[in-house]
Amino acid sequence: MEPFLISLFFALLIIGGYYSFFILPRQRAFRQHYKTVTSIEVGQEVVTSGGLIGTIKHIDAEQGVVTLELAPGVEIRILAVAVNRVFDAEGIADSARHAAG
Repeated sequence: MEPFLISLFFALLIIGGYYSFFILPRQRAFRQHYKTVTSIEVGQEVVTSGGLIGTIKHIDAEQGVVTLELAPGVEIRILAVAVNRVFDAEGIADSARHAAG
């Protein structure tokens, strides 16, 4: 009976480690991204998953589509889930400076 309990303990330990290192971080990232996408507003400057920076001109929540103005007179329609984060020029510049050295 004792070898069974030891095996069960190690199996549960492995499953718990896998869950805490792989599943939980993905769930946190998904919740954060969902919160970001649901909180975007017209007029905000955002960064898409592809790295495009633009200003939100229209949100069609029913279809999940956002109209993004990249430059004056240049508008594109993207999926709302492609919005990665709100653009923070100062934060991005700080990150770049920190990464450069």
